[in-house]
Amino acid sequence: MSVPHRVAVLALDGVVALDLGTPAQVFGAARTDDRTPLYAVATCTPGGQPVRSSAGFQVLPEHGLELLDSADTVIVPGIHAGSPLLDGTLAAEVTDALRAAYARGARVMSICTGAFVLAAAGLLDGRPATTHWAYAPRFRRLHPGVRLDPDVLFVDDGRVLTSAGVAAGIDLCLHVVRTDHGSAVANRAARRCVVPPWRDGGQAQYIERPVPRGADSGTAATREWARQWLHEPVTLREMAAHARMSVRTFTRHFRSETGLSPAQWLLQQRTEHARVLLETTDLSIDRIARDSGFGTTAALRQHFHARVGVAPSAYRRTFRRPSPGPPPPPPAAVDLGVVAPGRPGVPELSAATTA
Repeated sequence: MSVPHRVAVLALDGVVALDLGTPAQVFGAARTDDRTPLYAVATCTPGGQPVRSSAGFQVLPEHGLELLDSADTVIVPGIHAGSPLLDGTLAAEVTDALRAAYARGARVMSICTGAFVLAAAGLLDGRPATTHWAYAPRFRRLHPGVRLDPDVLFVDDGRVLTSAGVAAGIDLCLHVVRTDHGSAVANRAARRCVVPPWRDGGQAQYIERPVPRGADSGTAATREWARQWLHEPVTLREMAAHARMSVRTFTRHFRSETGLSPAQWLLQQRTEHARVLLETTDLSIDRIARDSGFGTTAALRQHFHARVGVAPSAYRRTFRRPSPGPPPPPPAAVDLGVVAPGRPGVPELSAATTA
């Protein structure tokens, strides 16, 4: 039996309670088909001493900084107090421990304002990174040498990864599980944690209205319908017609609910569908390009590499999972409205299709 991947969570004074618990929850839910744990998560503090949390309780760790000496991944949760936030400095012992972990090959991650800690340790110099959007001005002032992007959920820069605030830490941890073990394991972990299995790292942090106002005025039903037709060239006009809105109104509602334009969202969904097909089927790259809606192998390669960082064939070699049987048939349509010629679920376009 292989040894679980060792994750060390470094809690500093003022640690954000949700960020502190996220790694243990998400990585703890990542298991093999026979429920063998894939990660072992432990928490440490400087000197193994108690630290205050932002929620008004103390954290009583079982380990000191020596835990970082053997960790495969080191995670720094957000903080709401302390010198990294105030003046961009960090205790020498913490700096040395983080730098030593990175130097020997450990993956280093931060959640929310934990990026201030990594930056104070010098691990983000010259790198792309993110943090909670509300702290972006302060971060830029303290660390002008970091290529900060406060508009994304997380940034994966190889062995250094950073995420935005609160729920974005869940997205980052699931991204790491998916990178390490594939979509099937990550999706099971997400299901166990009752969270969405995948949000693209480039998605906007701030969404004006994350919850639709109601079934009749939102775009959720149309998004679900579009997922069933990823293998077809779904157009913005068709999506707006399905939602019974004008194109302009639909685009405005769609962006306010998802943080993405309809075109960006479709590209995200098609990339994820291609990723799953690469992992779980023996379909050719050309067939996957068609079934995921990219049309051509060249288009799949271009967009997949841009979003995932590797070519589809290279991704398949790394993450291929044996398929239990023949590949599934193309997804069936879901009838969610008046049927238009050629595609179930798209109502006829007319002057009555308005906001």
